[in-house]
Amino acid sequence: MGRIHREAGEPVPRLSTSIEDAVSFLFGLRNRGPTFGIDRMKVFARLLGHPERQYPVIHVAGTNGKGSVCAMLEACFRANGFKTGLFTSPHLVRLGERIRVDGQAISDQEIVDCVDWMRSLADQALPSSHELYPSFFEFVAAMAFHVFARDQVDVAIVETGLGGRLDATNIVEPVVSVITSIGLDHCDILGHDIASIAREKAGILKMGKPVVLGWLPEEAEAVVREIAADLECRVIMTSRLQGMELPKTSLAGSFQRRNGAVTIATCELLRDRFTLQMSKCRNALLEVQWPGRWQEIEVCGRTVILDATHNAEGCRCLDEHLRGLGEKPVVLVGTLGEDRAKDLMEVVARYAREIRLLVPNQPRACTYEILEEAIPKGFSGKVSRSTVVREFPRSESVEADEVPFVVTGSIYLLGEVLARNEGNNCQSPLAPLQDWV
Repeated sequence: MGRIHREAGEPVPRLSTSIEDAVSFLFGLRNRGPTFGIDRMKVFARLLGHPERQYPVIHVAGTNGKGSVCAMLEACFRANGFKTGLFTSPHLVRLGERIRVDGQAISDQEIVDCVDWMRSLADQALPSSHELYPSFFEFVAAMAFHVFARDQVDVAIVETGLGGRLDATNIVEPVVSVITSIGLDHCDILGHDIASIAREKAGILKMGKPVVLGWLPEEAEAVVREIAADLECRVIMTSRLQGMELPKTSLAGSFQRRNGAVTIATCELLRDRFTLQMSKCRNALLEVQWPGRWQEIEVCGRTVILDATHNAEGCRCLDEHLRGLGEKPVVLVGTLGEDRAKDLMEVVARYAREIRLLVPNQPRACTYEILEEAIPKGFSGKVSRSTVVREFPRSESVEADEVPFVVTGSIYLLGEVLARNEGNNCQSPLAPLQDWV
């Protein structure tokens, strides 16, 4: 099937009249039909004319660091003069953040137009095939593929939503696959041991296409190498490259320098194909913008550090950040999932002088009671219950903070904080963090 597109002057079916309508439709697609698998995505991509095949793709998976590496790769290619597409998830405030062309998030109007056109095609072709109608994440991923084709990008950097093997983005045929890290997270879906999770992540490998690996546990590396051998994929292990120095980046933390090394190793691999100047790539790492990753920002008159931390591996990174502050901060905490709360609170309690508990506006958010129970018994600082509205009033001035002020936990909590600063409502869905289904 050839690519389906709208002819000039052809009216767009007005199924959505505003961004609110479009977002409401998309969020209404959650959990529709089978939970995992790429069959629906294949059908939808074929319906759209396979836009994902119209440009080179770099496909990135990993327990942690995949978003940062995607942002770094995008910066490197853009610095070399290439028109870039970037697909990541979730968003912080506005849905368009997930889909970027040349570093710019697509507009609300573009979302409305894309949703109208794609929805009209799906409604016509799949009215009686409820199990084949795309889910939320599939629809948004397909929208990204379409926008990249429409705008004729030179390269697209695509982040997986969950795992890899059954992720909706896994319909791409990448020029290179990247696995940044592998740790225990989403165990109820991906498996309860490192080997099982590694096998799911390695599901993005494609026959004969190279794979760049970050710092993986030995057990995970063995699994990926086994799969790579079966698929005749060249394996580039960043941690073992001779002469590889950890590059400096604009993002804080030693782990971000490792992400930078993975990025440089990927660019080196693709240097000849894209005629990349490595000096421009290294300079680009000093200008990367990736919100919510130990980001200092002023929100409603208060200077805060925002840091998304939602699993055990992320907690180790948070530990490094808090240790480096020099003085004990006030920490605002809110997360999803009881196990995550325990890991997070162990680190926070080690460094905080005061903990203020927040409940993200999500069904799976930990309650005040769960958060309080997760605080180690030996913590002697003040603990209080609070809200985003109370901490960040839009119309009232707040007292200047004499100590560091850190907001950490769920990325959706960070989105609520940033939305307060922008004076609008966050477009994050009122649904669990697993928005890839």
